[in-house]
Amino acid sequence: MKKKAFDCVEMARACREKVYEQTKDMTPQQEIEFYRQAGDEFRRRIADARRKRRRG
Repeated sequence: MKKKAFDCVEMARACREKVYEQTKDMTPQQEIEFYRQAGDEFRRRIADARRKRRRG
């Protein structure tokens, strides 16, 4: 089988493993805050990208 330049399944597994390692010892409340902060950061990055795109 040919080796793919980009393996989506492998990337998804690596992402899940990274998040698991970051959250495995957290309480449910800590996990909620973890995901809330990650969502806030993602929204900031999207807003920044949109501003840069408008400026050209």
